[in-house]
Amino acid sequence: MDVPDVRIDVVTIFPEYLAALDLSLVGKARQRGLLDLRVHDLRDWTTDRHRTVDDTPFGGGAGMVMRPDVWGRALDEVLGAGATLILPTPSGEVFTQRHADELATAEHLVFACGRYEGIDARVAEHYRATGLDVRELSIGDYVLNGGEVAALVMIEAVGRLVPGMVGNPESLVEESHGAAGLLEYPVYTKPPRWQEIDVPDLLLSGHHARIDRWRRDEALRRTAGRRPEMIAALDGTALDKHDVALLAELGWTVSDDGRVVAAPRDPDAGTG
Repeated sequence: MDVPDVRIDVVTIFPEYLAALDLSLVGKARQRGLLDLRVHDLRDWTTDRHRTVDDTPFGGGAGMVMRPDVWGRALDEVLGAGATLILPTPSGEVFTQRHADELATAEHLVFACGRYEGIDARVAEHYRATGLDVRELSIGDYVLNGGEVAALVMIEAVGRLVPGMVGNPESLVEESHGAAGLLEYPVYTKPPRWQEIDVPDLLLSGHHARIDRWRRDEALRRTAGRRPEMIAALDGTALDKHDVALLAELGWTVSDDGRVVAAPRDPDAGTG
């Protein structure tokens, strides 16, 4: 099977920040040619002797805004036909595994890492108007100093889905936020006893079918406890009888049309 030609460009005023891309699986993928990953210094497209990339915001206010003309020159050169432009921003749509799966099928991704108060809004507006796929994405409900950290997160999430990057593809199947829509079950390794805590006996039994069922149950329990909204998003028609029974124990019901809903609480529960 031919390895797809995946290209990722990152434009930033701090190229050194992206040095982490030379490490671990992403770095190895670059060395093996699975990823064509390039980092560019935005200041290379400035035209003044101070290499200025920002200016004061129209309308007043604190902070500085990154200039659209500098970004335009950079992106006009870096973007290719069919590329996807990604603008990491706390005001964007929250990045999820679904986005990673989708972006992993693209041939060319370009990350524009903003700083200060962000990139002039006309940059996204202009490139979207040209028909380019422009994504404004956030990695969470908090604010960072710049888009570099977010770009690192998204590049790793996308890059590890490139065929050949992860040594054992099966390790991607049961991960949290994968196709099953659940958090991953607890995992254990040697020694079988540590700090007076034993690995569950079943995992040492060799009964693979029972182990698979235990792992499925633990994934359901963990998800119900930590991320109930993910349980509510499950397709009830894809659940087996054991799943439905366990969810009932955990306070969830599956309706006839396949919706998974939290069971109504008994108003008298816990009262004397």
